[in-house]
Formats: sequence, structure tokens, C-alpha cells
Amino acid sequence: MVARTRFDAEPCPVARSIDAIGDWWSLLIVRDAFDGSRRFGEFQRSLGIAKNILTSRLRTLEETGVLKSVPASDGSRYQEYVLTEKGSALFPVIVALRQWGETHCFAPDESHSRLLDRRNGHPLSPLEIRSSDGRPIGPDETVVEKLDPANGTD
Repeated sequence: MVARTRFDAEPCPVARSIDAIGDWWSLLIVRDAFDGSRRFGEFQRSLGIAKNILTSRLRTLEETGVLKSVPASDGSRYQEYVLTEKGSALFPVIVALRQWGETHCFAPDESHSRLLDRRNGHPLSPLEIRSSDGRPIGPDETVVEKLDPANGTD
């Protein structure tokens, strides 16, 4: 088996985030957790993923603090997987991927799911990145600053 490249020591937040999440299966598990899946069998049925792969991804998501296992809410002997605070903080990432996919991955007449506001049943507004003064900002208006941990700057 080929060893997985690790990015947990990289100075780039994107690389470390990818290292923590792992792969597409992990993001789909997190998506399903937001949609209410809690048990191994629920994730497996929803994703059609092999049990050994699901076991591995759930373990990694627990080790990175995205999910935690808790006793089943119905009092049975089963364990359930719930999002931690760290896992819940992935909500904007999942929404961004969903909105990007709705825009770029479907034909105009092709059916797909929609994420709705539970209170009013309306679709969510598109996510926007805003500057510290509140104006919408795009990639051409940003720059990456590399920080030196010794003094907090380059």
C-alpha cells in the first residue's frame, strides 16, 4: 500500500485542513452527519462505501476531533457519531462546496438536492467572502502573508 502524504506540519492552513479532513469520503461523511446520520449503518447505506473504508475514515475523523463517538441515543449497545465543535465549524465549507456544485456541476434542467433554511423553507443565499470592512472581495484582491512564529510576521 502506498503511504499517504501528510500535510500536518505544513505552514499552509489549506494543506493542514486537507490533512485533517482526509479525502472525499470524509467530506461526504461530514455532509451526512450534518444531514442527521449518526450510526455506522446510516453512513454506509447513504454512501455505499465499503465497511473497511468507512471504519478507517470514521476513525480518522475521530482522531482529528471532527467527530466523536457517543453511546446511542436510544440506549442500545450501539455507538453514534456526532459532530464536535470543530466538525460543526465545517458547515460553511460544506455549504460552499454544495453551492459551487449547484452552479458548476449540473445541467440547467438536471435535478439535484437543495439546502433550505429550516425556518422559512427558502434556499440559502450564496456565500460571499467579505473584507474586514464588509465589502465583497475576490481572489484578485487578496494576498497570502506568510507568518514567522517567532515574531508573528515574515
